[in-house]
Amino acid sequence: MTRQTAIEFLITRPDEYAKMLGFTKLGILHRNWIIEMVRGTEDKTLQASRGTYKTTCVSVALALICILLPNKKTMFMRKTDSDVKEVIKQVQKILLDPHTQYFVNCIYGVGLTLNVQSATEISTNLSCDNKGTNQLIGVGTGGSLTGKHFDRIFTDDIVNVQDRISKAERDCTKTIYQELQNIKNRGGKIFNTGTPWHKEDCFSIMPEPEKYNCYHPEIKKIISEKELEAIKASMTPSLFAANYELQHIASENALFETAPKFYKQEYDKDGKPINPLRDGIAHIDAAYGGDDYTAFTCAKRRGDTIYIYGKLWHNHVDTVLSRILDDAKRLACAPVYCEDNGDKGFLGKEIRSKEPNLPVRVYHEKENKYAKVATYLRKWWDNIVFLEGTDREYIAQIMDYTEDAEHDDAPDSAACVCRILGRVGITGYVSPFG
Repeated sequence: MTRQTAIEFLITRPDEYAKMLGFTKLGILHRNWIIEMVRGTEDKTLQASRGTYKTTCVSVALALICILLPNKKTMFMRKTDSDVKEVIKQVQKILLDPHTQYFVNCIYGVGLTLNVQSATEISTNLSCDNKGTNQLIGVGTGGSLTGKHFDRIFTDDIVNVQDRISKAERDCTKTIYQELQNIKNRGGKIFNTGTPWHKEDCFSIMPEPEKYNCYHPEIKKIISEKELEAIKASMTPSLFAANYELQHIASENALFETAPKFYKQEYDKDGKPINPLRDGIAHIDAAYGGDDYTAFTCAKRRGDTIYIYGKLWHNHVDTVLSRILDDAKRLACAPVYCEDNGDKGFLGKEIRSKEPNLPVRVYHEKENKYAKVATYLRKWWDNIVFLEGTDREYIAQIMDYTEDAEHDDAPDSAACVCRILGRVGITGYVSPFG
């Protein structure tokens, strides 16, 4: 293959190059995405349904920029450092692949080597820049941008579930994105990829997105109708709307519109972290199959504030019970409350057999679920503080709750602890934790 033929192939048929690398599910749609990522000259935003290989396309594009534009400086940003490292590692594998080596040899007459190969940075022997900046640098949204300047900036999924449930997180992400404009070199560009989570998230200040939702003809080739039905059944309507339909559904029926509050860790005089849940209570909303979730809540009322730690699993309760009991003991929360409506009291007996010293309170639920959530959880909502470690999905399920919600396990469990803690004298038992 001649030099010009090799260059033209990589520029015009990057999807075929990606298939050589093992990314066999990329097609013409992805070809167009990658070409725009590599050769585009304007800031751009691409939104597409989850599971449509956006990040794979970004990885291929980053490798091609290192090869075809070796003196350009590129930054890649994701939400967390671990997410960044995952993609940088994939780009390294692409660059060291024998197929890549073949194309580089055709174009430059040399073998490609990585002069810099760290968890967050890459530089090859193709670069002739002596300024000391590596070709590709990966940064999490919490990383420092001071003094950095780039020709190409890629953001991928810098908006996620945290932005959905926290205004502070949304504002922080917007501030970081605005700073990217200051470190973009003249003539440079920012390419954004991801899915929306909130009507006021960072996508609201990005260029108008090019959208490919789950009903787009090209996306239907990637996600079958059967797969889509299964996905839709597994999540709340607003989550599905945001991540697959790329839209925000109206929330006029939602009970919880104000943003949740989060606990800022406090320490005692010896510098040890304080456990605000100590001698609180625990509650299990158990799943026994189907589409239900197992929700687990630890809670403690202190004055007019209820502290909550919540976990959510799309699993049968038996598979997560050991983790639940470990958390209850770790956080010093008992009794453990569970209803007997679905299992005739079996779960309570199982807990007693596993942890004989851990108090259990089995009760029969008579109250309508929606009435319970609307009465107790809504009453306490503005006085609830969530602890670190609470599952984001747990909070999201509460935020999505309506009378017609498909999934209500987290709000049900949270409402139960609010009902219990709202009573007088609920701590009238001997703590098993000393």
